[in-house]
Amino acid sequence: MTETTTKIWLVIPAAGVGSRMQADRPKQYLPLNDRPIIEHTLERLASALPQAEFVICLNPDDPYWPEIQKPVGIRLQEVAGGKERADSVLNGLKAIAGQASEDDWVLVHDVARPCVRKSDISALVNQLSDDPVGGILALPVADTMKRATQDNTISETVDRTALWHALTPQMFRFGKLSRALEQGLAAGAVITDEASALEWSGFSPRLVAGHRDNIKVTHPDDLAFAALFLKSQAGDL
Repeated sequence: MTETTTKIWLVIPAAGVGSRMQADRPKQYLPLNDRPIIEHTLERLASALPQAEFVICLNPDDPYWPEIQKPVGIRLQEVAGGKERADSVLNGLKAIAGQASEDDWVLVHDVARPCVRKSDISALVNQLSDDPVGGILALPVADTMKRATQDNTISETVDRTALWHALTPQMFRFGKLSRALEQGLAAGAVITDEASALEWSGFSPRLVAGHRDNIKVTHPDDLAFAALFLKSQAGDL
């Protein structure tokens, strides 16, 4: 991986309850190949970026986190998460404001994406190393896209040319990301990911192609797919 002169921070929002999983605990603590999802995610990130500083944003009442096996050797700060993802990420950025520099890199990764490839993270860091803003891992849309009406009938077929699925990590300069999130949230902007905050601030983040196996575990059947992806990736990341 190309060496960078700036520090790398990994912010992992993990305060959500994962209601769509209909489980007895937040989805990041559900078992995946006999280990909690969050352990796979942390291990993958630590292996890809061993020099990074980790910041994990947790529900203050989280009873499961203390039992999690953390990767050996990582530097990890625990921060209270917020109501929404953007609030959690901003809390994480505020916690490191006295340590991070304006141009440090911040990579934000979904805790429920345990299958992200080390090679994709390396590609993201390398391709954006000299970028003044940053960008995200993403995947070109391959399926035919439909726009629905309120009663779930098709109103039109949407041209998929130039459409991408947003993935994570998303990687931005500390100063720009902090200001974009803080100002966007204060203005009531709809911020669904870090890139949307930068877009709201007038920037155009870059897209770096990732792989389809970077699945986000959101619904119960996603666990089976994630298990298959982890098995298929063994020794080939």
